[in-house]
Amino acid sequence: MYSFSCILKYAVLLFCFLPPTVHAHNTGQSRKIILKGESITMQEAIQIIEANSTYTFFFKSGMLSETEKKDYNLEGDIHEILKGVFTGSGITYVIKNNEIILKGTAKQTPQQSKQKERKTEIVGVVADADTGEGIIGASVQLKGTSTGTITDLDGQFKIMASPSDAIVISFIGYISQEIKIGSHKLFSIELHEDSKQLDEVVITAYGTGQKKASMVGSVESIKPSELQIPSTNLSTAFAGRLAGVVAVQRSGQPGADGANFWIRGVSTMNGVTNPLIILDGVQVSSSDLNNLDPEIIDNFSILKDATATAMYGTRGANGVMIVTTKSGMNLDKPIINFRMEAQMSQPTSTPRFVNGATYMELFNEAVNNDNSGDVLYSEEKIAGTRAGLNPYIYPNVNWYDELFTNHAFNEKFNFNIRGGGKRVNYFSSISVNHESGMLKNRSRDFFSYSNNINIMRYNFQNNINAELSKTSKLSLRLNVQLRDMTSPNQGVGAIFTNAMDTSPVEFPVYFPDDGSTPYVKWGSTERINADYQTNPVAQAATGYNKGFQSTVIAALEFNQKLNFITKGLSFKALASFKNWSSSNNMRSGHWNKFSLTGYEEDGNGGYNYMTSRIGDEYQTNLSASNSTSGNRRFYIEGMLNYSRTFDKHDVNAMIIYNQDELVNNVPGNGNFIGSLPQRKQGLAARASYTYAGKYLAEVNVGYNGSENFAKGHRFGFFPSVALGYNISEEPYFKPLKNIVSKLKLRGSWGLVGNDQINGSRFIYMSQIDLNGIGYTTGINQNVTYNGPVYQRYANENITWEVGEKLNFGVDLQLFRSLDLTFDIFRENRRDIFQQKQTIPTYMGTASTKVYGNLAAMRNQGFELAANYNKKINKEWFVSFKGTFTYAHNKITKYDEAPKYPWQSKIGVSANTNGIYVSDGLFIDAQDIAHHPQQLGMIISPGDIKYINISKDWYGYEDNLTDTDDWVWSKYPVIPEIVYGFGPSIKWKNLDFSFFFQGVSRTSFILNNFHPFGDNMLRNVLSWVADERWSPDNQDTNATYPRLSRKTNSNNNKNSSYWERNGAFLKLKNAEIGYTYKHMRLYISGSNLLTFAPFKLWDPEQGGGNGLSYPTQRVFNIGFQMTINNK
Repeated sequence: MYSFSCILKYAVLLFCFLPPTVHAHNTGQSRKIILKGESITMQEAIQIIEANSTYTFFFKSGMLSETEKKDYNLEGDIHEILKGVFTGSGITYVIKNNEIILKGTAKQTPQQSKQKERKTEIVGVVADADTGEGIIGASVQLKGTSTGTITDLDGQFKIMASPSDAIVISFIGYISQEIKIGSHKLFSIELHEDSKQLDEVVITAYGTGQKKASMVGSVESIKPSELQIPSTNLSTAFAGRLAGVVAVQRSGQPGADGANFWIRGVSTMNGVTNPLIILDGVQVSSSDLNNLDPEIIDNFSILKDATATAMYGTRGANGVMIVTTKSGMNLDKPIINFRMEAQMSQPTSTPRFVNGATYMELFNEAVNNDNSGDVLYSEEKIAGTRAGLNPYIYPNVNWYDELFTNHAFNEKFNFNIRGGGKRVNYFSSISVNHESGMLKNRSRDFFSYSNNINIMRYNFQNNINAELSKTSKLSLRLNVQLRDMTSPNQGVGAIFTNAMDTSPVEFPVYFPDDGSTPYVKWGSTERINADYQTNPVAQAATGYNKGFQSTVIAALEFNQKLNFITKGLSFKALASFKNWSSSNNMRSGHWNKFSLTGYEEDGNGGYNYMTSRIGDEYQTNLSASNSTSGNRRFYIEGMLNYSRTFDKHDVNAMIIYNQDELVNNVPGNGNFIGSLPQRKQGLAARASYTYAGKYLAEVNVGYNGSENFAKGHRFGFFPSVALGYNISEEPYFKPLKNIVSKLKLRGSWGLVGNDQINGSRFIYMSQIDLNGIGYTTGINQNVTYNGPVYQRYANENITWEVGEKLNFGVDLQLFRSLDLTFDIFRENRRDIFQQKQTIPTYMGTASTKVYGNLAAMRNQGFELAANYNKKINKEWFVSFKGTFTYAHNKITKYDEAPKYPWQSKIGVSANTNGIYVSDGLFIDAQDIAHHPQQLGMIISPGDIKYINISKDWYGYEDNLTDTDDWVWSKYPVIPEIVYGFGPSIKWKNLDFSFFFQGVSRTSFILNNFHPFGDNMLRNVLSWVADERWSPDNQDTNATYPRLSRKTNSNNNKNSSYWERNGAFLKLKNAEIGYTYKHMRLYISGSNLLTFAPFKLWDPEQGGGNGLSYPTQRVFNIGFQMTINNK
């Protein structure tokens, strides 16, 4: 698979490294010679002639200029060639046989004369002509040289120059100025805005830059500074800031608090739905993205429509995120930047439980509601617990408070340096992040180790760019991510669950040490479970896990201009390697369980407690187990690019070959499929044309191969076409320029492919389990043997999932300060991979899966982005950012055999819950008697009443059943609307900003929180106690139905009774800062306020019981210093 591509790659590279040459024909002085090349010195021209002819040159040392360079395009005999090389240089020549003798001295160029002048330090400041504010990062360069610098945080610069020099000052979006030095040593320079240059360059497919004015695809970019929010995860900054990105953060757990995100929502119900992420040309995971420090990011773009993503073919079906890191610069002295932040985080909400006395009263109420005959808690125990008597006799444990604190502290550091010279430049960054969890360190109270969540993350970025020649460049980009993590042996989710599932009154955390045992006597009980009741503190404190992860991402890129073939032609080769590895050392142990059997006074005002062991006795030593995992990715890419302007015609074209291989480092014992490398190949091409900056056209194609399909179906062809019209460039539009500065219409159509089907490989093959089913035989049918069974039937016709994307967009700028972008999009995804549902079970396929390209789905919506930037005067600057995204999908084809039309998936959005429709609570026995039998259960007053959906289908009132009477929820779990808005204000050295973010058209289901339970004594959340139906509060609209001692299946069903509106509006971020010269001090926060109809916990966490690691409210103080030693 590699042989042909490798040969092709090396052949192209060899060709690119060939120097400009002299071609000779015939012999003697009349022999025809051709000399072609760009930026060649006289000495280099002589060397080329000597190497490709029989002539030898003789000349004095220092005669030839080593700096003056020319372009040559000469053809003729030796006399004509030498005349073309030396005319006007002051050098003459004599030819004797095969010897050429040079005489005279090359004339000095003005640049060489300047070098003899004495240079002095020039100091200046570059400011905005309208506001007088210093411009940071403006380029100040000596004209005609590579010597230069950039302005610092105050717009100031220093540079060494001679009186005859001139400096050129430039900055993106401003008109450049050229100023002669003369006798001046101090300069105050003002730059004026240039609307023609304000058009930003956006990174598009395969890292190519494209001016926004000439783009016809739907591409969104964000400033790296907008990603610098008080968070340890980059993805939490996406929501509301990038139009087209739907993002939600479901957890605040350190190391697992990244957001889930989708580009333009969800377009498939199968396989991978997340976008492709590219870092410096290398495909990376969302966790790799989250670990990046915003300080290293130079450009962040998302590609949304088919024109923008088609070149990625199979990899770009769900959109593409492209991140490029910073490069070095040609500077006299390097720029050094340091940032330090300290954070305090606290949960946005914490669950509240009832106290022990209330718990027992509610338990007794539940027993009476059920008439179950369970033993009730005595009034004496309730009174003793309420009075706060002896905690070992009358326990009253808030397990949540025993396990969790209400804050955690984190720190972040970044140091980076940027610089270089004419030939080589560099950017290097080191980041250190420390995160701690909100678990109380209970293991320290009892043992010698700590098992709170503690994460140290180290991120190293090193980028080097080398100019091998005027036409050849080599770049090396290296990113190293290290993560060292300590956590409880038990999963954090299980710790939250145990806090909920344990009674507050059955036992204390532990019993006093009476010297009878060498270990902790942990409290427990056998009252409910025949084994024991979990002690959440003991479970959490016993054991720990030490994990280490490393990721190395390296990319080597070579760029070669091929102007000697034709002007505008260039070649790029990229080779990258990524290795991820993970190791875990888990230390686990047992805890000894005891229950109280009696007590007696000890005569000193205290008590002696009699306890009995529950279960076996365990030693306190910990056992160890280890696990490792990892993978590595190899990727190569070759690109031939052509870019040329002919008068008013801009022509661009490129063709790309790429090849990708992913190998599992630890394939697993006996996992043959996992041991095989995953490989992909592809070709991509693009051609674009622009006339006079007004009429735009672009065609893209991707041709990709995937191992996931059988021969004949492995390769897919994915074209796209786009057109654009820059109306504001028309002459007739000039009178409106002061009002409508820019107006562009664009549209695109294209196909994209997806080969990620069902998370499986080689899905077209059959799959057989050799011991998957028991066959019973014998005279009395009493002998059973395990034998083979098909788990999946082969289907060699399985092929690509194809998305047809259509996009129409408008780019508008008003009053040169308000930029608006509006896009309408639609995607029809067909041939979605699905298990066949319409094969009857008597065909013998009940336990065997049959798959095919059977389903289809439509995803459509619109998005709006607004950006306002206005410099009021020299002291005030105001900006505003707003985005709105609406993405709604529905299934248009599905292989199913629904019994009732209201249960068909066709027309339903993906990620939507099936629910029963509630009609409140039953009032009394009479109400129950007049209602159809419900789910085959015994119903009591205070239980949830469901609407009989199927009665209209049958035409009469039937029994309400599990299969007949559920419907689909109105809104999906993933929000269909995401929006964000907020201003940024700067006054003198003070700056202030805040940003709101919200979602709408989403819902979730509450579950797994019902009190008590069958084999446990689950705790009671306060809101359940406060808002329940009871004999004293027979409200049919109560928030919680009647309490039940046992699990009440009727009340636990997913239904509209438990469905909640997931919409919210958050003050996502706020920041205030002060800048003084090279330093900035700032205070910021995230998740500061939440406005939502749902109040129990942060609705962004989604459904369930709220007992998971909550999202965090973060308060941050930071300090940044930039040093430019000019």
